[in-house]
Amino acid sequence: MLLRHIRYLIAVAEQGNFTRAAETLRVSQPALSQQIRQLEDDLGGQLFDRSGRTVRLTDFGLAYVGYARQALLDLEAGQRALHDVRDLSRGHVRLAITPTFTEYLVAPLVGQFRALHPGISIEIAELSLEAIETALGDDQVDLAIGFSDVRSDDIEVAPLFAERLTLVAGGAHPLTRASDAIVPARLAELDLALLTSNFVARGYADEYFRLHRIKPRIALQANSISAVLKIVRRGEIATILPGAMRHEHRDLSYVPLDPPFAPRTVALLRRRGAYRTVASVAFCALLEDLLDTGELAGVQAFAGVDGEEDRAQRR
Repeated sequence: MLLRHIRYLIAVAEQGNFTRAAETLRVSQPALSQQIRQLEDDLGGQLFDRSGRTVRLTDFGLAYVGYARQALLDLEAGQRALHDVRDLSRGHVRLAITPTFTEYLVAPLVGQFRALHPGISIEIAELSLEAIETALGDDQVDLAIGFSDVRSDDIEVAPLFAERLTLVAGGAHPLTRASDAIVPARLAELDLALLTSNFVARGYADEYFRLHRIKPRIALQANSISAVLKIVRRGEIATILPGAMRHEHRDLSYVPLDPPFAPRTVALLRRRGAYRTVASVAFCALLEDLLDTGELAGVQAFAGVDGEEDRAQRR
């Protein structure tokens, strides 16, 4: 049995159609069908029900395909291990992040890492926390920066620091002159630009509104943090974002709420038991160094959470 057979099996199972699977694999449909039949002969059973308009796995196929997927993941991890260079002269890091970290965490981290290891390439994907769990489980990324409240027991969580959401305003917005924390009744009177519901920050904001019986005046929703920031800078609308963003966006005003948002724990996420490339281990070590004593050490001061509490979490 060849690795090619397993790839063909998984492609047909995912596409539910030999033609589409052949296009995905860039092979002819007759060649694909022949390889699948050869695999069925080797295994001694029919893998696919071809009688309907959609090709479906048989019970025999369903029993086998899960093991085939895992074997493929293990073999691909083995290929990366073979190319892993101990002196970090070359390599590759696949990183996933939830979107808010693009605005204050990623640029210093990647910049420092590239300066230390210019031969290592970095691939970054902005994903929701749920999508990050899936990507880690499917071995699509090596590590992720997200939050500690993941659902899967297969994800290893290493706390980094705590952050808190707060009101953010810019330009000539009245909040830029606020001297006191904003109470729920005042918050209910503000026009807000919020991220859409697929963002973790929006989920926290909606929970705060529910808890304090606020019906927010949502003037605008966007699925882009940069778009929200550009609008807020004009000074007409405020938003709710992490206080730690002040580390990069110091031209904006960060106004506390009373009561404040509950802190949330930023965490380094990895698939439990996954192979760790030397490059990804070095990347994680640099992240912790930058948060402890390097360029990102000031993030906690802007996060709105006590620094001693943060350090205790990481220990």
